[in-house]
Amino acid sequence: MKKHSARVAPLSACNSPVLTLTKVEGDECSRESPAPAEAQVQAGVEGGGRVNRCCWKCSVTQLKKFFWGVAMVLGVCSSWSGSTQLAKLTFQKFDAPFTLTWFATNWNFLFFPLYYIGHVFKSAEKQTPKQRYRECCQFFGDNGLTLKAFFTKAAPFGVLWTLTNYLYLHAIKKINTTDVSVLFCCNKAFVFLLSWIVLRDRFMGVRIVAAIFAIAGIVMMTYADGFHSHSVIGIALVVGSASMSALYKVLFKLLLGSAKFGEAALFLSVLGIFNVLFVTCIPVILYFTKVEYWSGFDVIPWGNLCGFSVLLLTFNIILNFGIAITYPTLISLGIVLSVPVNAVVDHYTSEIVFNSVRVIAIIIIGLGFLLLLLPEEWDVWLMKILTHLKVRKKEEIPEGNGDIISGLPNKSRRTRPSMSSFTH
Repeated sequence: MKKHSARVAPLSACNSPVLTLTKVEGDECSRESPAPAEAQVQAGVEGGGRVNRCCWKCSVTQLKKFFWGVAMVLGVCSSWSGSTQLAKLTFQKFDAPFTLTWFATNWNFLFFPLYYIGHVFKSAEKQTPKQRYRECCQFFGDNGLTLKAFFTKAAPFGVLWTLTNYLYLHAIKKINTTDVSVLFCCNKAFVFLLSWIVLRDRFMGVRIVAAIFAIAGIVMMTYADGFHSHSVIGIALVVGSASMSALYKVLFKLLLGSAKFGEAALFLSVLGIFNVLFVTCIPVILYFTKVEYWSGFDVIPWGNLCGFSVLLLTFNIILNFGIAITYPTLISLGIVLSVPVNAVVDHYTSEIVFNSVRVIAIIIIGLGFLLLLLPEEWDVWLMKILTHLKVRKKEEIPEGNGDIISGLPNKSRRTRPSMSSFTH
């Protein structure tokens, strides 16, 4: 009976209570000494039950992950489109895109405290904030977050972060939010092109097609408004924002590699600190030079500013940490789904004209974005599916012919049993 226990244990290793129960049943069987055939039947029934339970648990886990993915898609879509619309509304009363960028970036400081709160509730091994901070600081090097690491590994990304958000917000002043959101989707194509050139990533024809779609969509979007200077400047600002975002992602992978959740939270908090220490002077200069001027602090729509900052913080939290509970592709879908949401809002709140050129440009850019979501091994998976379908089709054809022949009157077929009955 020792052999019997050794065979069953791996099947129930995914659930320790079941493993304990299996051992007890094995001891009872050894005392009763059943017949070999009964023991095999009993082991088969128990093994089948355990496999079914494990499969059921796996399917439930995948189902939970999918539902979390749907929630994350809705969260990304609502926070991104909401922040875009709220920024458009804010500029009607507070025409200061760089100051709004600076104010919202300061909220990045909350990333690490929020991460530590989640660590306290989720992790089995509790660590003090100082211990967790020191462990995450190893991301910047063996010496931790030194002054040199701050200026060489954090400051450049702080500049790119500020430029990305400022160009995006400044573009909202020039063109409608639908065009801004759809053009920003081109950043995924720019990431692929830069990764292919700088990081020597794998060449994929379908992603080249997606990049061509993105470029064609940009040109068509410019043509949709008749190449007016106002719209051309706005489109150039969004493309610049998407380019800065792509450069941020590629440089991060090149210089810092990949980061764990705690390390990513600390890095984003450091960007907030950099913003407070070194970028604060720029809004002050813009205020006194009256480039971004407001009459007094009482006229600032603080509700809009805080609402925009909260929505942008929520968007970045889901985007960076949502992969812990769902699939990354589902999170990316939330960005492209914000385009129709902005289009509906613009249709009722602005004088946007959805002519045929604009609609085709939106569809082309969206299609290119979806093509870029395909995994690297998509062609291998597609060939496997096609091969499987061909094999099934070949198997069904002989079975169909056999059914037709069996319908013909033939005494020998009536008296002789069909061979197909022995194969099932």
